[in-house]
Amino acid sequence: IEQRVRDLAMFNLAIDSKLRGCDVVALRVEDVAPNGYSVDRATVRQKKTGRPVRFELTEQTRQAVDAYLRTANKKPGEFLFTGTHGLGMTTRQYARLLSGWIASIGLDPHLFGTHSLRRTKATLIYRRTGNLRAVQLLLGHTKIESTVRYLGIEVDDALSIAEQVDL
Repeated sequence: IEQRVRDLAMFNLAIDSKLRGCDVVALRVEDVAPNGYSVDRATVRQKKTGRPVRFELTEQTRQAVDAYLRTANKKPGEFLFTGTHGLGMTTRQYARLLSGWIASIGLDPHLFGTHSLRRTKATLIYRRTGNLRAVQLLLGHTKIESTVRYLGIEVDDALSIAEQVDL
């Protein structure tokens, strides 16, 4: 049962945090639960950029993480998600785990990967708000152009958003 509890916590946390896979597996207990219980908001330093990025944990994610912390008896100082031999999970182990999740719900694992989880919430936030700057901050991008490319925003998308704004 511990594995299912871990998987739920990891899946929810990956979506909420919008972190790259290498940053998800590098999380330590104190990053999201410094006092033994998960926090509303956390900040971690991204491996790729070296810059800090903040993210929120929804109630659903906090419940999943707290259940996992209790079940796995996790303590501050430990990696949040461990792989074989009690060491931190590797990005490759995380990718294989995700492939299994994807296949188990009948989707093609070749079409979705760890980056799909990073992109999911960012894309939803952009579609619902049209706020590119907010998404840029949430993803930790330094250039707005990177966020535009990342989300695959086309001129038609931009015009559609502009049409919804009356002056």
